[in-house]
Amino acid sequence: MRYLHTMIRVHDLDATLRFFCDGLGLRETRRMDNAAGRFTLVFLAAPESPEAEIELTHNWGSTEDYGSARNFGHLAFAVDDIYATCAHLQALGVTINRPPRDGHMAFVRSPDLISIELLQKGAALPPREPWASLPNTGSW
Repeated sequence: MRYLHTMIRVHDLDATLRFFCDGLGLRETRRMDNAAGRFTLVFLAAPESPEAEIELTHNWGSTEDYGSARNFGHLAFAVDDIYATCAHLQALGVTINRPPRDGHMAFVRSPDLISIELLQKGAALPPREPWASLPNTGSW
């Protein structure tokens, strides 16, 4: 058996691609538009693990409530510098729901409320401001 992908439904494909590609550095591996089915599939992968993909499913014109995604859990990514990653996401307008106060772990949410866990590669970084003093925001 081989792991293939995790699918998440998205309302705003452009905003979601900006979050995952511009924000987190994932790369689009392939795309399929299906006019008859009125949907687009976009597959993304992290540069260091291209075999494990995220499938974004955009159902054209859908107003379905996808919920808060709390029943899904989260996607997790190891990052080279958790503080730099969080600062970059914050500059893109992403709320850091659980700041990396410990230099090891943070949580953010995608535009469609998918929880994303960010973990520092290797040992935790020393606590650093402003992160060490920031409270949690919302849920993740």
